[in-house]
Formats: sequence, C-alpha cells, structure tokens
Amino acid sequence: MDLGLTGKRALVLASSRGLGLGIAKALAAEGANVLLVGRSGDRLAENCKAINAEGKGKAEWVWGDIADDNFVAAMVNAVKEKLGGIDILVNNTGGPTPGTTEDMTADKLDTFFQSMVLRVITLTNALLPQMKEQGFGRILTVASSGVVEPIANLALSNTLRSALVGWNKTLATEVANFGITANMLLPGRIHTDRIDELDGANAKRTGKSLEDVRAASLKTIPAGRLGKVEEFAAAGAFLCSVPASYVTGTTLRVDGGASRSI
Repeated sequence: MDLGLTGKRALVLASSRGLGLGIAKALAAEGANVLLVGRSGDRLAENCKAINAEGKGKAEWVWGDIADDNFVAAMVNAVKEKLGGIDILVNNTGGPTPGTTEDMTADKLDTFFQSMVLRVITLTNALLPQMKEQGFGRILTVASSGVVEPIANLALSNTLRSALVGWNKTLATEVANFGITANMLLPGRIHTDRIDELDGANAKRTGKSLEDVRAASLKTIPAGRLGKVEEFAAAGAFLCSVPASYVTGTTLRVDGGASRSI
C-alpha cells in the first residue's frame, strides 16, 4: 500500500529514542521529511544520520524541552525554518513518575499537566491554521493503554493522558471538514527504555525480582510477548497516511490484546 507520505512534512515530538523515534523512522521510510525533537543533541544527530542514510525521507533535528515555557514558539519557528510548513504533527511526551493517587501532589499535577497536556494542546492550536489553509493535516497523539484500563501505580499518567482523549475527540469533530484527522495511538507494553524503567520501579515497590515482575506482566498479554517499536510505529504511520483520511477521532490500541475492555 502506498501511504502517500512522500514529501509530507512531519514534526515528531520526543523522538530521540523509543516510540517517538520509531514513528519518525516509519514516516521517513515512507518518504516523509521528518523533524526530530528532543533534549539530546548527540542522540538526535545520530538518529538523523541513520535515517538520511536510508535515502528516502529526509530528517533534521531541533533541541527542545516540552517543559520550557517557550517550547511552542520554538517549535513553530523550527517547522517554518527547517520544514517550510507542516502536514503531520506527532504529539509524544515522556511519562510522569510512578505513584498512587495519594502521591499526586498539587506541584506534581501542575508540572506534568504543563508538559503532557498544555503544551500538546497549545502546539496543536498553533500549527492548525497551516493545515486548515492547505486542506490537509494529520494529528497523531501518543498516549497510553492506561486511558482505557488504568494501570496500577501510574495514577498521574492515567489521569493526565485521559484528559487528552476528550480533547482529541472534540478536536477531530471540529477539523474533519478541513481534511484534517486527529487520532490517538495507545501503546501497551512495547519494549522501550521506559518499560524497563517501570519494571524496575515495580520490582522495587513490591520487593520482587525484576525477572518475576517481567514474567508476571507477560502473562497478562494474550500475545505472550512485549511489542516491538516497529510494530507500534507502523500503526502510527498508517494513521498519518493519505489512505487513512476517513479515520479520525479514534483511539487505536497496540497492546497485543492486553486491554480487557471492548
């Protein structure tokens, strides 16, 4: 299938590693020109070098910390200078610290709301006029399977990412007649550094060995294994594609069947 992404311009947040990098690679493999964003210049430069060596879509990078007050303005300028415009926005953010609802202090809520919700919404709003004018746009927001089945000891993530579900559905209905889609991609246990960190935190909290924690988690996944970044990224590339023009307002789970909800 031709995804129609050749020459499309994509901004991919938090793409120095993990899921964000996977999506950036998948888009570039389909011919899109991607702008990677993150806080590690060395890692971003290496990623761009590897993507550009493939000879399909081009990759550039820009340093950016979504927690900074000037993040949105910096990204708008970077899109203009490095891409010359925007067709695809991939909203991806790091996860908050693990913890229970009692651990959700006012300071923590405010800090992570700024980086996980506020910046996502304000950046999307800043780039929407360009998409409306050209009659094409793809907005893909990466969240977590915790928005459909809350994950134990991830109260902050369950709460804040769920706010984006309502926002995304509302946005999708408002921009559909401009040729713009807005979808959410929900990872289950995709093998990334983040999963390793969470497993380590779970082992420390419960007093179990890391091996036992991982074995127990695999038992909850019908597929019987962790997902691959490439599998997750392929779903993301499709949602950003031209053939997916009639898919909007959805939350797509990539979790090996782990979520028990219908």
